[in-house]
Amino acid sequence: MSSKRDFNFDHLLDRRGNDCVKWDLVEQDELPLWVADMDFQSPPAVQEALEHAVSHGVFGYPYFGQQAEKAIANWLAERHNWQVDPADIVLLPGVVAGFNMAAGAVTQPGDAVLVQPPTYGPFLKVAGHWELTQQDNPLVQDEHARYGVDLEAFEASITPETRIFMLCNPQNPTGRVFTREELEGMAEICLRHDVLICADEIHHDLVYSGHQHIPVATLGDEIAANTITLLAPSKTFNIAGLQASAAVIENKELRKKFEAERKGMVEWVNMLGMVAMHAAYTEGAAWLDSLLVYLEENRDLLVSTVREKFPGVEIGVPEGTYLAWLDCRALDLPEGKTALPHFHHFFKEEAGVVLNNGAWFGQGGEGFVRLNFGCPRQILIEALERMEKALVG
Repeated sequence: MSSKRDFNFDHLLDRRGNDCVKWDLVEQDELPLWVADMDFQSPPAVQEALEHAVSHGVFGYPYFGQQAEKAIANWLAERHNWQVDPADIVLLPGVVAGFNMAAGAVTQPGDAVLVQPPTYGPFLKVAGHWELTQQDNPLVQDEHARYGVDLEAFEASITPETRIFMLCNPQNPTGRVFTREELEGMAEICLRHDVLICADEIHHDLVYSGHQHIPVATLGDEIAANTITLLAPSKTFNIAGLQASAAVIENKELRKKFEAERKGMVEWVNMLGMVAMHAAYTEGAAWLDSLLVYLEENRDLLVSTVREKFPGVEIGVPEGTYLAWLDCRALDLPEGKTALPHFHHFFKEEAGVVLNNGAWFGQGGEGFVRLNFGCPRQILIEALERMEKALVG
């Protein structure tokens, strides 16, 4: 395993011209804090494993036995106290494919899918893919801009047509890490109404001091049998381009239905994705521990700067993920400047900082922007200075 001295998160890596969505789709003078990948090199152990695989020079059909499934199970046991049988793990090329497969497995046209906006944009496309009705249970904010679940409203959102609930935890874009009480409340309501839980837990390893990620499937045997959990090393170890993900489905019959939704279109994980996944989950713990310290310092810098220097902008404290959700609705823009018509346009045009448009995350996202603070601190500081200058001159 590589030592801590190898983990230099301040290193400025030039990603332009490297077939990179985050950097190659913006102008030369713009700073991209949008797409949810980090500007850090992946763990040395992952790089070394990939270099070894590439050096062999043959890229035929791979066979890994249950290496990846066992590595995932061991990781879940060690990091999340979740005892999973490797046989309950289904490997996938992506989490988005996974939650669409879950919808296909348990719904028929005319059924309904429940989502909690603002939420990850691809959730909002599931209803259209499967001829479903989308039902919204909006998250609610408190006086500290912290989002939560109104359990009475959650239950009231469910109808006899509701078949599947798309849970995002840790939550994208708000950064919430739901408490045991919130998760138990939602899970028990779903059991009463025979609604499957599809839990996107892709950010499960990115949780900060004072908070704990609780896999919803660990809350009891009945809940586990009613849950499909989706996860991946992609966000944690910055390997999203290798498309290696997994579903944990402890209910055997449900797992068969899920597998049947591959339909010849969603097949196995590519060889290099498997190599990276295995290396990350077997040798990436020390790197992740160092990363979390660095990200938490970035988060604290971001929150204090916004609260002290961005008049009219509110920000909650992200409890997990490397994403922050900025409320710009009360922003009083300098004379002659407008949001054009959304605030992400304002920051792009006036500050040269590229952020995500809050409207992409559905109901309640209008007037917000999402900011990715998974970058070297020097980039974050420059972006915040640019944004402050655009706001106050």
